[in-house]
This record gives sequence, structure tokens and C-alpha cells, in this order.
Amino acid sequence: MLEGQGGNIGLSVGEDGILMIDSQFGHLTPKILEKIKQLSDKDITFLANTHHHGDHTGGNGNIAKLGAHIIAHDNVHKNIKASKKQTVDHLPVITFNDKLNIHFNYETVLVFHVKNAHTNGDAMYYFTESNVLHTGDTYFNGRYPYIDLNSGGSVDGYINAIKDALIVIDEDTKIIPGHGSLSNKTEYLTFLNMLKSLKTNIQTEIDLGKTEEDVVANTSITKTFDDLNYGCCYITPEKIRRTFYRSLKN
Repeated sequence: MLEGQGGNIGLSVGEDGILMIDSQFGHLTPKILEKIKQLSDKDITFLANTHHHGDHTGGNGNIAKLGAHIIAHDNVHKNIKASKKQTVDHLPVITFNDKLNIHFNYETVLVFHVKNAHTNGDAMYYFTESNVLHTGDTYFNGRYPYIDLNSGGSVDGYINAIKDALIVIDEDTKIIPGHGSLSNKTEYLTFLNMLKSLKTNIQTEIDLGKTEEDVVANTSITKTFDDLNYGCCYITPEKIRRTFYRSLKN
């Protein structure tokens, strides 16, 4: 796992070469490659994306020029192709609809799409022998998540994505979140319970006829988790209340 300015990168290093999950921002590629060279002198054979956002795919073109084949969900291809900020160099060349198996470095990597979670094109990568799960941005460890409603994300889909992942992991699984430090099942469940609590709280407000601005202004809704510093980063308490309201109201 490599941490940096963008989403967390996962690496499988072995005799077959390197399988890289996500590429962060393009300007970081030289530093990322320098770090990878400290781990292995093998080539990057595959670059697999968890979704289309630039902090996870910005380096795609740079890595592709080295000969790597980019893998992602069908909707990642569509979203990058439609983006004004990204070029054809960022596009995956291998896409899938629902599930995919990658047999690499003496283990099977289970790849599965989770619907309308962080975006409409999220994929998780589970390394069956290493017992490692890369969640992409369907998990922000210790902080409020960004749920991209404009790209097909939803509160219910986000919660269901975690439930799907819990089927394949166990107490010993190492979890690489999209953002935040290396995690485990216990922390993952804590994150899920936070989401479920917020959903209950905000759905109650909606059922009482409260408006979006009422919910955004009501700090008591998220206070328990605000006090635990979940609003530390990109998504503030106000933003998470607004996102939940808009997703659950539709």
C-alpha cells in the first residue's frame, strides 16, 4: 500500500510482474515509480482502477506508456471518455460489467462491481491468498466519505457495497481504503455503523418534513461522529448532511 496526495495505491509484486491498483495524480508518477522500483525491478503488467476520479486515475496515461494494461469497470471507461479533464490515454483497455478474476503472482484476485456506491463504476479487489481487500473510495477510514451523487453514487448503494465486501473478508483481512490508513474488519464495521446511524437520523428528519437546509443546519444529527473527528477532511459535517439528505430524498 502506497499513500500520497491522492487515493491509496495497492501493489501486488511477484514473479509475474506488478499489478497496480490506482495511479493517483499524474504529476506524482515519477515519485510513485521511484518507490515501486525499491520494491521490484519488474514491469507494471496491469493497472486496475477502482473508479474514474482523477485522484485515482490521473497517472493512468503515464503508466500505460510503460506498457501496462488498464483494467476497470465499464462505467469507468464511459466516465473518463466523457470527462473534459482526462484524455484517451487515461482509458482502460480491459473493462468488465459485474465480476472479473485476475490470476497473477500465484493468486486469484476477485474483482467485483458494487452498484451506485461512491460512483456508478466502483470495483473492489480482493486478493484471495494474501487476504487483502482494496475498497477504493467505497471506504474512507476514520472520516466521512465522499459520495458522488452526480456520478451515480448513493447512500444506500454505499452501505450495500460494504455489506457485499463483508461477505468475502474475515477478522484477519487487511483492508486498503480509498483514503485513510490501512484498516481491518473491526474498523470497517465501525465505519458501516456510522453510515447506518446517519441514514437513520437524516431519514427521520425527512419523514418529519424537514428541508435540506434544516438538515444541513442541524449539527445534532452528526454530533456523535463530529466529536470523533469524522469531519476532519474533505467532507465536512455540513457536506455529509447535505449529501445524505439529497440521496435519501430522491
